[in-house]
Amino acid sequence: MKRSLLRMLALVALAASAAGCDAFGSLTHSAQNAQGKPYELIVVCGQEGWTGPLGDSLRSVFTAPVPYLNQTEPRFDVQRVTPRGFTRLVVNHRNILKTLVDPELAEAAAAVQRDLTARPQLVVTLQGPSNAALAAYVGAHADELLQVFESAERDRAVEFNRSFGDAKVAAAIEQRFGVKMAVPQGYLLAANEPDFIWARFEYPTASQGFFIYSYPYEGPQSLSAEALLAARNRFAARIPGPSDGSYMTTSTVFEPDYRMFRLEGRLWCEMRGFWDVEGDFMGGPYVSFTTVDTERNRVFTLDGYVYAPDLQKPRKRNYVRGIEHLLYGIGFPAAE
Repeated sequence: MKRSLLRMLALVALAASAAGCDAFGSLTHSAQNAQGKPYELIVVCGQEGWTGPLGDSLRSVFTAPVPYLNQTEPRFDVQRVTPRGFTRLVVNHRNILKTLVDPELAEAAAAVQRDLTARPQLVVTLQGPSNAALAAYVGAHADELLQVFESAERDRAVEFNRSFGDAKVAAAIEQRFGVKMAVPQGYLLAANEPDFIWARFEYPTASQGFFIYSYPYEGPQSLSAEALLAARNRFAARIPGPSDGSYMTTSTVFEPDYRMFRLEGRLWCEMRGFWDVEGDFMGGPYVSFTTVDTERNRVFTLDGYVYAPDLQKPRKRNYVRGIEHLLYGIGFPAAE
């Protein structure tokens, strides 16, 4: 996981110049616990930069809506402070992005530091000759900057899951599928069948759950969007709804998003969309990850969903992120 984050950081074309080091000259290393909630970001930026193109660029990156949620939620909860306001109350935050203007710099660049004043902490400093240069840099490296902070949050969650996981649910998954998986505490095993496991985490005003299923691999067509959607509906029907005869299905109002990607050399298919309940009125976002277990010649899917109807506390983002983090805690047995 650390190697993945290092590769991600390398994409940002980062250079730690003397000016960047001076920006933190008054700070010393500490073992204090980092402050702040997941997906909060402190942006240190002067008034001129924040109200101009630089601020617009930063907001367009970090407060852009998370796709495939029922409500509009930003990728990060951004709090801006001025350099003068960057005091001990905020220097220990988990995510910090600083802007530094120095006319003597030849071009804009970025520097990354970890665990600078607290742990776990990520500090990114954008430095350049002008606010305009910094704005241009943010625009050119938007995806990389976003991924750096998102990867940091993901790695923290995965490490926590591995250290304080639910051994009972993890053992059931390994017994059924031969796959190791870090499952956070709080999940309850709701179904355990030869080809299907369902676990759920019930909050006072929300529900977060995942189900894992497997079936024979029949060639590349098994990974098509149509085949994956059909399989999802077949297994999701085993999750009952609140009324008699009701069950989970995939919403047909919006077409699911489908993409393929590689994670540590393994090909995965991601589907992201919305689920409904046939025979009742419930729904929410879901995300599924599918791969081929070549050792057993089968399709393996991790499918997670969120139900959070409370409109006064729209925080589906963090629940969905929690589902996504589960993928990075999966380990397939090595081929003999």
